[in-house]
Amino acid sequence: MTAMRFIRSSNIPACVLALLLLALVQMQSQAGDLPRLKVSENQRYLITDDGKPFFWLGDTAWELFHRTTREEAIHYLDVRSKQGFNVVQAVALAEEDGLNVPNSYGHLPLTANDPTKPTLVDGSENDYWDHVDFVVAEANRRGIYVGFLPTWGDKWNKKWGVGPEVFNAQNAEAYGQWLGERYRNAGVVWILGGDRPVENDNHKEIIRAMARGLRSADGGKHLITFHPTGGQSSSGPFHKEEWLDFNMRQNGHVAEFTGRYDKTRSDYDLRPIKPVIDGEPIYEDHPISFDAKKLGHSVATDVRRPLYWDLFEGAFGHTYGNHAIWQFWNVDREPKNNPLLPWKESLLQHGALQMQYARALLESRPFLTRIPDSSFIVADKVSTNIPGAGRYQFVGTRDEDGTYLMVYVPVGRKFSLQLDVLKAEKIQAWWFNPRTGRADSAGTFVNEGKREFVSPDPGESIDWVLVLDDASKDYKAPGTK
Repeated sequence: MTAMRFIRSSNIPACVLALLLLALVQMQSQAGDLPRLKVSENQRYLITDDGKPFFWLGDTAWELFHRTTREEAIHYLDVRSKQGFNVVQAVALAEEDGLNVPNSYGHLPLTANDPTKPTLVDGSENDYWDHVDFVVAEANRRGIYVGFLPTWGDKWNKKWGVGPEVFNAQNAEAYGQWLGERYRNAGVVWILGGDRPVENDNHKEIIRAMARGLRSADGGKHLITFHPTGGQSSSGPFHKEEWLDFNMRQNGHVAEFTGRYDKTRSDYDLRPIKPVIDGEPIYEDHPISFDAKKLGHSVATDVRRPLYWDLFEGAFGHTYGNHAIWQFWNVDREPKNNPLLPWKESLLQHGALQMQYARALLESRPFLTRIPDSSFIVADKVSTNIPGAGRYQFVGTRDEDGTYLMVYVPVGRKFSLQLDVLKAEKIQAWWFNPRTGRADSAGTFVNEGKREFVSPDPGESIDWVLVLDDASKDYKAPGTK
């Protein structure tokens, strides 16, 4: 008997019945506050149930369920909400010995490390899953979806990490069913895997079984993807699997375009067509290429470049990360791989603040018709100059209808564009500042097919985005609604 049927059939006074019904409606409303996400008709983007484009601006908060108190989780979510993030990626069975090290309240997720036996205690604050419920609900109330990883990879493939391996195909499906039922009405996106290689058929079967369990229990309400190892994509082992709704890459903790961030376009070009996103690029304050002694730690510029490289190469959104935040590091906690600042201070790092500007930029122009295209960037006789190489790669994007184009300009060099892709007699030019989100008009001119440009800071390693509009469309300044 459902709660509603029980209330209606019980001998409860009318005033109490009204309050109970109101409470039930409110609970159902909270569960369904966030619209369902689905893949767009052209298979390139995510949209909401009512057809609105959804720009995924994510943050890697892997240890959010495992290492935070309720107050800390609220602080984290409040800050990220104000910064324009609408997805946080977190792991249920966490990386940092999540099976054997209790959460902030002394609770473990499983009984005897058995995925078919989640530890459950009556009440709303008495077990591990109560805290997960709380964090998911608080995220959803702030308009934030949870990119929900059922487990980190060493629980099914102990390539590295502390393990133990506890999954097989049978219990993975049962665990997936349990999660799917529990979070059926929550605003989540399922992210399988967790930074471990898929090395054999057994690994594939575990992931397939978990996906099968999730989908059977949640009724297909939530999208499913897979988080791979560094430099890899979900498309490698699973691209043609029906349960994989979109591809997730981990382009990883390198700062160069070639060999990593250019692979986003490779996934974009695959058939069948599926949306693609970089679910883990280089983190801010992270040892570059895991070699801090040689290359130092990354800064805001290092995380801005992949943001625009990925987006302009075809990604439907982007995930940011900070090296202290994923592990929720404080000075009283053992650090992993030399984080620089405690996590609460890291929330306000420059790169994190600047992610929202890219979202605002792309949302200010026709969204679902945007395609990757760098062909209109005229190559110099020295191609490593233009379109560039390494950290100085120029990339372009435009809409299919030829009403606008954008060029990411990572360094102040003169460059030329072939403007035949714009179906416009007159062009409005803008320089968009990815560090501040401000756009300044660069004037209008007649479209004569080819034109030279130079950013407002020529000769300096300061990035800009050039936006060229069909002047007849009268678009607002880039980054404004």
